[in-house]
Amino acid sequence: MKKSTIWLLAVVMFTAFLALLFLQVRYMSTTMDIRTQQFDEQVNRSLYNVMRDLEQDQTLDYLEQDMIESENRYSSYQQGPSSNVAGEQTTPAISSVNRLRQRFEIERTDQSLRPEDDEKRVFVTPQQSASTISKTQYELQQSLSRRYLHERSLLDEVIYKIMNRSSNKPIEERIDFEVLQQYIRYELSYNGLNEPFGFQVVNFNNQVVYSSPDFSNRDKNAIYTQTLFPQDPPAKLNTLRVYFPTKRNYIYSELTFFIPSLIFTFILLITFIFTMVSLFRQKRLSEMKNDFINNMTHELKTPVSTISLASQMLKDESILKSPEVFKHVTGVINDETKRLSLQVEKVLHMSLFDKQRTKLKMKEIDANDLVVSVANTHVLKVEKLEGTLDVDLQAENSTISVDEMHFTNVIFNILDNALKYRKRDIPPELMMRTRNEGNKIIITIEDNGIGMKREDAKKVFERFYRVHTGNRHDVKGFGLGLAYVKKIVNDLNGTIRAESDLGKGTKFIISLPVITQK
Repeated sequence: MKKSTIWLLAVVMFTAFLALLFLQVRYMSTTMDIRTQQFDEQVNRSLYNVMRDLEQDQTLDYLEQDMIESENRYSSYQQGPSSNVAGEQTTPAISSVNRLRQRFEIERTDQSLRPEDDEKRVFVTPQQSASTISKTQYELQQSLSRRYLHERSLLDEVIYKIMNRSSNKPIEERIDFEVLQQYIRYELSYNGLNEPFGFQVVNFNNQVVYSSPDFSNRDKNAIYTQTLFPQDPPAKLNTLRVYFPTKRNYIYSELTFFIPSLIFTFILLITFIFTMVSLFRQKRLSEMKNDFINNMTHELKTPVSTISLASQMLKDESILKSPEVFKHVTGVINDETKRLSLQVEKVLHMSLFDKQRTKLKMKEIDANDLVVSVANTHVLKVEKLEGTLDVDLQAENSTISVDEMHFTNVIFNILDNALKYRKRDIPPELMMRTRNEGNKIIITIEDNGIGMKREDAKKVFERFYRVHTGNRHDVKGFGLGLAYVKKIVNDLNGTIRAESDLGKGTKFIISLPVITQK
C-alpha cells in the first residue's frame, strides 16, 4: 500500500471520528440546555401558581371578614330600622356584600305575589301583548345594565379596600409559611418536579423575613425568585426565593446514556490511532528492510566478485611462477573471505532481535582493561588515517559482569562507526573515557566526525535505520550495528545514548552497573 493511500485513510478516519465526537458532544449539550429550560419553566410556572394561590386565599379571607361584618350590620338593621337608616346616611362606605344581600331580600319580597293579587291581574289581547312584551324586554335590559354597573362599582370598592388593608400589613401576618411550603411542594409535584427544596421570604429592603433550614446561597443558578402580591406598592413588595440543592443532579441525570457512548468512542479513537501508528511503523520498517536488502546485496556481491576474480587468476600458470604476485592474490582472497565472513556474521546478528533476551556468558572483567585492549587494536587504523586515539581512565571501581565477546563487539562497533563517519578532509580524533557515577561506570566514546541531527541521534539504535538510506554506498553497512549495540547493553542491565551535533561529531555514553567489593 502506498504511503499516500495510508495517509488518506488516516485523515478520513480521523475526520470521521472527530465529527462523531462533535455530534455527540453537541447533542449532549443541546439535551442539557433543553433539560435546564424545562426545569426553569416548571419551577417558574409552579411559583407563579403559588403566588396566585396566595392572592386568592387573601381575597377569600377579606371577603369572609366583610361577610361577617355585613351579617352583623344586617342583624342590627332588623332590630332597629330607623337607626340603621340613619347609619346608612352617616356611613356611605357600607360593605358591598351587605348591599347585595339587602337588594336580594327586597327583590325577592317584591317578586313574591300574594294569592289575593290573582284577582287583580289584567288580561290583554294578543296584539296588545306583543307590543307590551317588546317594551318590557327593553326595560329589563336597561334595568340589568344599570344593576351591572352599580354592582361592579360596589365590587371595585371592595377590591380597593382589600388592597389598602393588605398592603399595610406585614408579610408575616399575610402568609402562613407552613402553608406556603405546602403550596410550593404541591405545585412542584403537580408540574412533575419532586426535588427537595428550601425557601426564604425577603422584604423590599432585601431583609430575610423567613428562611427554611434547607435554603442555601451556594449555587446562584439553583435559586428561583417570585414576587409575592405583585400588585402591592413597589416600596412594599416581598419576594419568594426557592433553592434546589439537587438541580445539578436532576439535569445531569441525562448523561447516564452519553457517558458510555463517549467512553466507547474514545476507545475506538485510541485503537484507531494505535493501529495507524503501528501501520506507519511497519511501513517504515518495510522501507528499511528494502534498504537493507539493497545494501546487503552490494556488500556481499563485492567480496564474492573479488574472490571469483582472484581464483581465476590463480589458474594462470604465469602467476605461479611469480611468488610475489601469487602471495598478493592469495592475500586478496584471504582478506575478502574475512570480509565476507564479517558481513555474514552481521546478518546473523538479526536473529538476536527475535529473542527477548540473548544468551550471554557472564564473567567479571575490568572495564578499564577491556577499553585499553580495544583501543590498542584500533590505534593502528587511526594512525593510518593520521588521526589520534586517546584513552582517559578515571574509573576507580571498574569491575563489571558482562559477556566479554559481545561487549567487546559493542566497543568495536562504536569505534568502527567513528571511523566510517569521519570527515574526509580532517584527521579523526577519538577519545575514550571511563568514570564512576554512584554504583555505575560510565564509558564514553567521542569523535570529531560528521555528526548527525538530533532527531537522527534518537533513531540510530533502531533496526535497519541509517542516516543515509536508499542505494547510497558512500558508507557501507546494513543499519544493524547500533541496534545490536543497544540490545546487548540492555541485556547487560545497562543504558546507552547518543549525543550529536551535525558537523561537530558524536558522543556515545554507556552506563553499566559495577560490582562493589565487599
